[in-house]
Amino acid sequence: MKTPNDLLGQVQQQFGQFVPDMARAAREDVENHARAAVMSVVSKLELVTREEFDAQQAVLLRTRERLEQLEKRVAELEQSPGDDRSQD
Repeated sequence: MKTPNDLLGQVQQQFGQFVPDMARAAREDVENHARAAVMSVVSKLELVTREEFDAQQAVLLRTRERLEQLEKRVAELEQSPGDDRSQD
């Protein structure tokens, strides 16, 4: 997965190939504005790092496994003979 800086670097490289050297100052100004705009949009996306995503995915997996265990246990308890609570 490319980071915003990788994507921005790639855009800058391609942009630089098409702009003549005498327009370097204008190009740098546009690049600075583009960088600011991209970083503004990226910051509003509330992205998480890969490590944070993997950690949350692990928590979700453990939670799902525990839920399945509890559902199985509840089903076993509901099937227990002599359980008067099932007739309430």
